[in-house]
Amino acid sequence: MNTAATLPFDVRARATSASIGLWVFMGVATALFSLFATAYVMRMSGDDAVALALPWQLWLSTALLLAGGAALSKAGAAARGSRGLAPARRLLLAGGLCALAFLAVQLWAWQSLLAAQVMPAGNPGGSFFYLLTAMHGLHVAGGLAGWAWMARAAWRPGARLADLAWRIGLIARYWHFMLVVWLLLFAMLGWLTPEVARVICGTA
Repeated sequence: MNTAATLPFDVRARATSASIGLWVFMGVATALFSLFATAYVMRMSGDDAVALALPWQLWLSTALLLAGGAALSKAGAAARGSRGLAPARRLLLAGGLCALAFLAVQLWAWQSLLAAQVMPAGNPGGSFFYLLTAMHGLHVAGGLAGWAWMARAAWRPGARLADLAWRIGLIARYWHFMLVVWLLLFAMLGWLTPEVARVICGTA
């Protein structure tokens, strides 16, 4: 069902504007993360860089981000279908809870590293770990603010599935973007050793 076609013109215009704005924001965020990733590679090529053993909690947080994205995708599909608001609301709530759990597990991972004496200052690998995960966490927290805006509309009396579908679609798109960014960061933090960084930078 084409939900956009069932919306009034002013709502369609708002949905289009929001979609364009989200694409622009994701483009800016991509550039920002790319710059930090480049700086990380360059810094890890230094003589004082040491490979970082990632805490196991990151695997759990990755699974939570995957589950949250899947729940939001299914929530959008439910809103575009004809099964009523209840399934979309349940899946929407599940996606938000997964995002909250993701942030909590990330803090747990920080505590694990701090307990292992990996501090924000000292080892370049540790410094960038805290920086990159904090920056990603802030973007996830911003996505949660958008989720709250959309959840408010979902639980509003008289909420319409057609109007709800495009809102959930925006949040799901952003969540998938956050998932891709996280997977790349996770791979880079776990795989990029000083030796590999020096090969990339041509200083080996």
